[in-house]
Amino acid sequence: MRIAIIQFPGSNCERETMLAVKRVGMEPVEFLWNESREKLRAMDGFIIVGGFSYEDRSRAGIIAALDPVMQEIKAQNEKGKPILGICNGAQILVEAGLVPGLENNKIGMVLTENKRVVNGKIQGTGYYNAWVHMRLSDDYQRNAFTRHLVPTDILHVPVAHGEGRFVMTDALLTEVKAQGLHVLQYCDRDGSITDRFPINPNGSLCNIAAISNKAGNVMAIMPHPERTSKGDPLFQSMRDYIANGRVENTVPLYYYPRRTVATVYQKPVPHHERLVELIITDNHALTVQNTLRQLGIPVTVKRRVHWEIQCNVPETIQQIDKSGVLYNERKERVLPPALLKAHASIFFLIRPRENVLGQQKLQILKDHFSIQEVDTIQYGVLWQFTAENVTISDLIDPILHTNIIYNPYAHDCYHYHPALS
Repeated sequence: MRIAIIQFPGSNCERETMLAVKRVGMEPVEFLWNESREKLRAMDGFIIVGGFSYEDRSRAGIIAALDPVMQEIKAQNEKGKPILGICNGAQILVEAGLVPGLENNKIGMVLTENKRVVNGKIQGTGYYNAWVHMRLSDDYQRNAFTRHLVPTDILHVPVAHGEGRFVMTDALLTEVKAQGLHVLQYCDRDGSITDRFPINPNGSLCNIAAISNKAGNVMAIMPHPERTSKGDPLFQSMRDYIANGRVENTVPLYYYPRRTVATVYQKPVPHHERLVELIITDNHALTVQNTLRQLGIPVTVKRRVHWEIQCNVPETIQQIDKSGVLYNERKERVLPPALLKAHASIFFLIRPRENVLGQQKLQILKDHFSIQEVDTIQYGVLWQFTAENVTISDLIDPILHTNIIYNPYAHDCYHYHPALS
């Protein structure tokens, strides 16, 4: 049995994944993103490894999800072959729409920024590295990765990620739970599923550690079962699934995502704006630009961080600027909205629905700089797309359709007009 170990630029877990595959008697075959896709067609299964594909530019997993190789993975999915995405591989599967299995691989959920919650309060965000416990959910789906597990098995495995929190709508969660697609959940050492840190290491909805598609041949898992022999039952199950030649024919989930509509951003009064751009090369913007051009969308891309500050005292804004909390003047500068070059350009302001970073910055200003006259700070990213020899308005839908700058389950998207700011 030959298992393709799929790697993108920035992947870094291929060695331990290959060792795990070997431990259960299968043959790992390294596959780099730029190899011929025909090589994949001879494989019996696929594992998209962990790491930081494309340095998590724009957001974790999205650039790799748009890579042409994922079209071949989607084709192999239709044949019922097992596909496992671990950590960054899970993020790629979610952004590619391969889980939880909506019609036409539509995106139905997001793996977003970690949120460590204790007693209802956020204790931290971002990257977290530790050992956790997980087990099968009470109503788990028997699938390609669960054959060697029973609900009493408690797996002790490591996690190492910054964006591992499963988020979806209540309607989709209801269907996911009814189908048992929330296959693995974080628990304590006794198997109790309790939604608090560190039992739930990232604030994931319903303590979800892994989600499968309805057919049961694709699973996205955030912990790292390949880094310990305790995780071998997942790979043994994958082996037996291949040996039995089981292909499950199913219809997609009933959930159908609503089309998101970008509204126009208008700065409230008395709020203040700060547009922060890099003085050095912005690799995030360049990667988005190159990816869109490869998809046939001919644009030039620029990116700025957008801060909206609610404050009635003008002198306080100057104090905030001097603090260095919102930007680093050694590598960034403030650009007044009036200086944005809007010719042949469109602007999208992307804001996280949970303004965790803005709340953190506000707390730092109050606790460390004694700046108390600020009510709120809202974080966002302003994307600018410019086109030549093409009507820019014709590119709005193609750009948004890629989801490259936002996931509708984690972010809000606004049309931004410099003249209104």
